[in-house]
Amino acid sequence: MRLKTSLLKEPKHKELVSCVGWTTADELYSSSDDHQILKWNLLTNETIQVVRLAEEIYPIDLHWFPKTTGGKKQIQAEIFVLTSTDGKFHLVSKTGRVEKSVEAHRGAVLAGRWNYEGTALVTVGEDGQIKIWSKTGMLRSTMVQQGTPVYSVAWGPDSDKILYTSGKQLIVKPLQPNAKVLQCPWRCSMQCPPVCLRPPEISGYWGTGAHYQPWWKAHDGVILKVDWNAVNDLILSGGEDCKYKVWDSYGRLLYSAQVHDYPITSVAWAPDGQLFAVGSFNTLRLCDKTGWSYALEKPNTGSVFNIAWSVDGTQIAGACGNGHVIFAHIIEQRWEWKNFEITLTKRRSMQVRNVSNDALDVLEFRDRVIKASLSHGHLVVVTSLQCYVYSTKNWNTPLVFDLKEGTVSLILQVERHFLLLDGAGIYLYSYEGRLISSPKFPGMRTDILSSQTVSLSNDTIAVRDKADDKVIYLIDALSGKPLGDGKPLVHKIEVMEVALDQFGSPNERKVAIIDKNRDLYISSVRRFGKEQKIIKIGTMVHSIAWNDKVNILCGMQNMHFVVWYYPNTIYVDKELLSKTIYEKDASEFGKSPQIVNYVGNQVTVRRADGSLIYTSISPYPAILHEYVSASRWDDAVRLCRFVKTTTPDEEQTMWSCLAAMAIAHKDLLTAEVAYAAVGEIDKVQYINLIKDLPSKESRMAHLLLFIGNAQDAEGTLIQAGLIYQAIQVNINLYNWDRALELAVKYKTHVDTVLAYRKKFLEDFQKEESNKRFLQYAEGVEVNWEKIQAKIEMEFAKERERAAAVTSLSSTGSRNAPLNR
Repeated sequence: MRLKTSLLKEPKHKELVSCVGWTTADELYSSSDDHQILKWNLLTNETIQVVRLAEEIYPIDLHWFPKTTGGKKQIQAEIFVLTSTDGKFHLVSKTGRVEKSVEAHRGAVLAGRWNYEGTALVTVGEDGQIKIWSKTGMLRSTMVQQGTPVYSVAWGPDSDKILYTSGKQLIVKPLQPNAKVLQCPWRCSMQCPPVCLRPPEISGYWGTGAHYQPWWKAHDGVILKVDWNAVNDLILSGGEDCKYKVWDSYGRLLYSAQVHDYPITSVAWAPDGQLFAVGSFNTLRLCDKTGWSYALEKPNTGSVFNIAWSVDGTQIAGACGNGHVIFAHIIEQRWEWKNFEITLTKRRSMQVRNVSNDALDVLEFRDRVIKASLSHGHLVVVTSLQCYVYSTKNWNTPLVFDLKEGTVSLILQVERHFLLLDGAGIYLYSYEGRLISSPKFPGMRTDILSSQTVSLSNDTIAVRDKADDKVIYLIDALSGKPLGDGKPLVHKIEVMEVALDQFGSPNERKVAIIDKNRDLYISSVRRFGKEQKIIKIGTMVHSIAWNDKVNILCGMQNMHFVVWYYPNTIYVDKELLSKTIYEKDASEFGKSPQIVNYVGNQVTVRRADGSLIYTSISPYPAILHEYVSASRWDDAVRLCRFVKTTTPDEEQTMWSCLAAMAIAHKDLLTAEVAYAAVGEIDKVQYINLIKDLPSKESRMAHLLLFIGNAQDAEGTLIQAGLIYQAIQVNINLYNWDRALELAVKYKTHVDTVLAYRKKFLEDFQKEESNKRFLQYAEGVEVNWEKIQAKIEMEFAKERERAAAVTSLSSTGSRNAPLNR
């Protein structure tokens, strides 16, 4: 990826250009010390003067009113705020008319920014004040008064806090003085009052009242520019120490650039949060969100004082110190999938290369390419007006359909369909171009969703709610409606990343979650009326990816690369989970690696310096998954035995996976073989006990007990009329109150429960203290001979019933798959 820059031979402005701003993807406004505001049309290459400002107005900053306000979308921006050196900000219409001028600060107004909803405006000035205004220019509050100028300001993703500069420091301040307490990122053991007790030079946190106010020393020189992205929640800063840095929202440093030759005069995030641009003297740099550089250009521009991204994120405009406005287009983006490599060679053309036979194809488009995605045998290309869908088998005849707007920010592909995300909504299309669904959910803000907060499978869409980061909406992909009873999945703390598995039936769909503590959880997507179980399977996990063909999950966990060969083990046998995991040292990936994808047996990892590293995963677990999904249990057993002879280190892992898979699919014979291979003799004995039970219902119930689901086991027995067995299950679990409750409710075996309870207390030399047992024990004689006879009678009835069912069954005596 690189930048293709363009400059006019002669500058249109006669003085320094201070600020620029896009109205559409092809129209830009620029303002200069020559008091002119010019409009640039990139389609016709025309530049016209919109207005000439008064001689006393020297503009500093320009920001267009947001296009989306209150859920309604304007066709284009109609008004912008212009700050100037005379202490005023001006509301200027698209035609150049100054609608209103407001006295705002003593000295220059150094920056002005609308919030994301367009309901408020923040200005900062040389007087060290920060003021919040209504959209009509009425003063709401003076948030900050400090002794040093505030050079730059940015809104937080929810417009509920602001980030501003104070010399060498960055400060995040909530708009509400009684805002929710921010969690200390140090997670120290100190029980701090509202003020953090750690020294400021250590903690970077101080507070007053009922909230912490994070601040931190960010640079060794005065900070000149900041930006805060709503999609990735990351902060960008640049200063006179000639460095740019990337921070998280708690002030933790994620990336620090090498020292440049000159101060960093401008920084700006791309709308989708994947890239950012940095400007300095005769310097324009394009960077990945993690900090490393894609491209460096050295145009003859003087200092680049302001950078603005077009709404579609494909081009940059820079305000230059020598009167020029520089334009830069992003080209040479690359996409890879299996043996195909695709490169965006020009704004409207792509080159397709098949590395297996070195065949080349060129794809031409009518309009500028905005986004593209290559996966599952299809290339999806979005231009400013249309969407093109190519099959990797035929590059000559794409399927083309029109789009409502050309601001697609995300493309997700799965085997059967793909998802487009733009500022207006979520759209699911088939590869034939048919609109499948357009999901909606309460408080939907698609402009701040990303690949970390949206996940897609063949049957499900998972979306994290921005209003409450603990909530995940689970949506049926085909209908666009919420799954089940419509209630979302709610985690106990904020969710950072969601990922749906890609294989299997919809009823077995799982979603993996990374939360704010970097713990990895897994949960079933479909609940069937039961409370959702969210179970932890890992800690300190920073990046995850599901395999594209089988349900194998890989991730970066605390400087280790980890593969969960069968994550569903946590629902079947928790003790086996650690034996189904492959782990290796991740030092070769460097610091903060990110998993790009997991295709076939190969995982692609991007290092912190931007380089890609490929690592291979053993093919045997994927083959095992395929055998099990096809119910080829004998082949699965043979595969595990073959692995024992070829790669002994994998032997226990494969057998453990097979054991968990067999239990999940209720194949007891295979489970017995697999558990015996890993030395779990007690479980082998219990499986033999299950196999010897007379009825199918009993076997099913005890299998549910095996995986720790006592409630469902009891329900299965009661539904089958096996009341005593349900009582006995609770007795074996020492759940005495429930056992007595069932006996009283069904008026049977009360004496049996009392007898077992009495024997239990005698063994531990205890006296009965439970009032209910004391009440029912009055007048009840415990006779073990009668009790044993009643129990034998219950089992005899069960055997007779099972025999009758077997004789009526067309399958003979075989009760597959419980005892295959």
